Order: sequence, then structure tokens, then C-alpha cells
Amino acid sequence: MQQRFEYKVVQLRESLMGGKLSDAKLEKVLNGEAADGWQLRTITSADVKGRVGPGGVDGLLVTFERPV
Repeated sequence: MQQRFEYKVVQLRESLMGGKLSDAKLEKVLNGEAADGWQLRTITSADVKGRVGPGGVDGLLVTFERPV
């Protein structure tokens, strides 16, 4: 029987004030998801739409997987 997985995508973005996404914030997210059984699959750089204005901001799409 083939193993099945489920996936979860988390958007992380720089603050609207121009602050950079910190290593500590990323580490906290990764450890938090790992505690729930999620394993990191990919990290992709992306333009993430903000709440204000038409443009996007630099951010990351972090994809996790775990067996179902």
C-alpha cells in the first residue's frame, strides 16, 4: 500500500514597515509545525500580496508535509 501525505502552505512576509523576515521568526515557524508532525518540504521565495495597495512584498511560501 502506498503511503499518502497531506500538505500545508504557510505564507511568511516582510512587515509592511520594510523590516526583513528574521531567521528567528522562520525558525519558530519551522519548530512549531514540526511539533505538530509536519516536515519541511520546500521554501519558495514569492511576491506575497499585502493588505494595502496593489503591489506585493517579498515573502516566503513554506510547504510542509506529513503522512495521513
